[in-house]
Amino acid sequence: MSSQAPTAAFEPAFDQAARLARLARYAAGVIALAAAYYGAAKVGQALRYTGSVAAVWPPVGLGIAALYLLGLRWWPGIFIGELLVNSELLFENTPLPIGSVVGQQLGNMAEVVVGALLLQRLIGRRSALDRADEVAGMLLALGAATALSATVGTLSMRLGRVIGTDEMGSFWRTWWLGDTAGAIVVLPLALTWARDPRAAVRRICTLEGGLLLGSVVTLATLAVSSGKPLTYIVFPALIWAAFRFVSPGATLSVAILALLTIGITADDLGLFSKQAIDDRTLGTQLYIIVAAATTLFLSAVVSERERGAHLLAASKEREGARAVEERHRIARDLHDSVSQSLFSALLETRALQKALGYGRPTEIGRTLAAIGELIRSAQSEMRALIYELGRDPVEHGLVAALTELTHSVPERERLQIELLAPPEPLALSPRVQAELYAIGREALGNVIKHAQASEAWIRVAATDGRVVLDVGDDGVGFMVAAEPEGHFGLASMRSRALEIGGSFTIASAPGRGTVVHVDAPADDGG
Repeated sequence: MSSQAPTAAFEPAFDQAARLARLARYAAGVIALAAAYYGAAKVGQALRYTGSVAAVWPPVGLGIAALYLLGLRWWPGIFIGELLVNSELLFENTPLPIGSVVGQQLGNMAEVVVGALLLQRLIGRRSALDRADEVAGMLLALGAATALSATVGTLSMRLGRVIGTDEMGSFWRTWWLGDTAGAIVVLPLALTWARDPRAAVRRICTLEGGLLLGSVVTLATLAVSSGKPLTYIVFPALIWAAFRFVSPGATLSVAILALLTIGITADDLGLFSKQAIDDRTLGTQLYIIVAAATTLFLSAVVSERERGAHLLAASKEREGARAVEERHRIARDLHDSVSQSLFSALLETRALQKALGYGRPTEIGRTLAAIGELIRSAQSEMRALIYELGRDPVEHGLVAALTELTHSVPERERLQIELLAPPEPLALSPRVQAELYAIGREALGNVIKHAQASEAWIRVAATDGRVVLDVGDDGVGFMVAAEPEGHFGLASMRSRALEIGGSFTIASAPGRGTVVHVDAPADDGG
């Protein structure tokens, strides 16, 4: 009892120290979030067109992303950062009324909290914006949240007599589009890169990634800095980012475009700077929003396509594994049932032959001997079938499987078969090998059944990531244009070639033989 008392006495101290450590980490996180929010606000203020008009407001996207990813308990960081930003408005040359500042503070806080809640509701938690419905949900959440802030902010400015009634419409529009533009740039960037930063960096930090970013910078600068209407020329680079780099490349490209567009226009350069302040603000805001929404939707569609291709490949791999398992089950069942029944039937036949006088040249004896031979033949074929079902024909590679296939042709067919293949193993995926073997087996079977050929050949060649399979003969041939619709063997071979992303062609003519040609990738991606 006395030995445990000191331990029990120290437990409250340990708990208190752990609570203090958690509180310190939370306080540090709140301060860091407030600093980040304040820094994003200073970036927005540095790029504003006049002392009071900012085209985009980046803190909105940062705040919503933080509460969406980290949780609503981090709201004090947003509150402190917003408080620091708004406190400066009370000490400017033309300070705002304190009531208007308080209203702006409440509206911006509601905007961030409501935006995070709507995101969780509409797109779930930890979304990567790699689906079109998630992008649509994000846009809906941002539109509603920023409309709330614009409404509260506009009313607070009107009640504080900062703006007149006739200015409320344009003021609300500028506020709403500015917050929306800032959010649609920063929020997707944060969500995409926060999920797996290393994967995003690896995807961008390539030669093609460098060329992409250079193209975005060049075209975005040219699109905005030129005095001519060339703003659309940046879209090929954005499409490139969406197709080749999906969400990480798309969101980074949009952020670069927004930064250059606002920065160049704020420096009184380019097409937008020649317009009146209201038109300049509206033009750049809509330009950024449309470019961002288009790029995000396109990258989401590409991501869905990639995900669908991966799921299809995985499904095919599972189906292949299940087919092998089913084939092995059938082999076991045949061995345990049909094969044993044939063996028993042979024993019963021999027993009956002995009972009737084995070897006597009677009609019944000859019949029983013929039955015995048929049963033994059926046993041999059953053993061969069970062996084929129980093994993987391309276990040792495509060339080895085709070599065994050519050797298995019975001598009675009087068909000379030549196999032309490289001596070294071919670097082919298992599925490609299996499908090419099935095509070769089907084609050679057609030669034996229909071609009336004396010679046949199988040629296999692999180069530059592709593999070519040719099966030819010197038989009677046929008119390719008159290929019968019910020829399931040709349809099966063509389908197998298409399944691995290859092409299937037949060259034939009456009296000139037939050549089946397959050209496929060495790796089907599965």
